[in-house]
Amino acid sequence: MKYPLNVRVNGVETSVDVEPHRSLLNVLREDIGLTGPKEGCDDSECGACMVLVDGRPVNSCSYLALQTDGREITTIEGVSEPSCPHPVQQALLEEGGVQCGFCTPGIVMSAKALLDANPSCDEDEVRLALGGNLCRCTGYQKIVRAVLRAAEQLQDRAGTAG
Repeated sequence: MKYPLNVRVNGVETSVDVEPHRSLLNVLREDIGLTGPKEGCDDSECGACMVLVDGRPVNSCSYLALQTDGREITTIEGVSEPSCPHPVQQALLEEGGVQCGFCTPGIVMSAKALLDANPSCDEDEVRLALGGNLCRCTGYQKIVRAVLRAAEQLQDRAGTAG
C-alpha cells in the first residue's frame, strides 16, 4: 500500500506516493530524481546521504520518507546554482578538500547546517558537525580548513551587509 507524501524539496512542492518502509534517500533518488545524496553504508555511518530536513542534517538512508510529510528538504542540488557556489563548496575546492567527490555532498550539507546555525563556529564545532561524514580520500584537515574559511567569508558578508 502506498501513502501520499507532500514535501517541499529544494523549494519546490513535490507530491509522490510511497510505501511506508521506503527511505528518504531512495525516494529522493528513485522517485524525485535527485542523485546528489549517495548511498554509501546504508547504516547512518558515512554521511554520504546527508540532506537537511527543516534545516537539520539527517542521514536520509535511515530516515523514512513518510517522516518528512509537510516538511522542507534540502539536498545538495538545492544549495546553490552551478555559476554561484555556496561558500563551503568554493572553499572545499580552494583548500583541496575534494578528491573523488563521493562524500562531498554530505559534507557540504553538514557544513551548511552548521554555518546556518553558527557562522562564527570554531574548529572544534566544525569537527563535531562533520563527525558523521566519512572521507577516505582527503583526510579531514583540508575539509575543516575549508569550512572555517567559508565561515569567515559568511561573517565578512554579514559584516558588510549590516
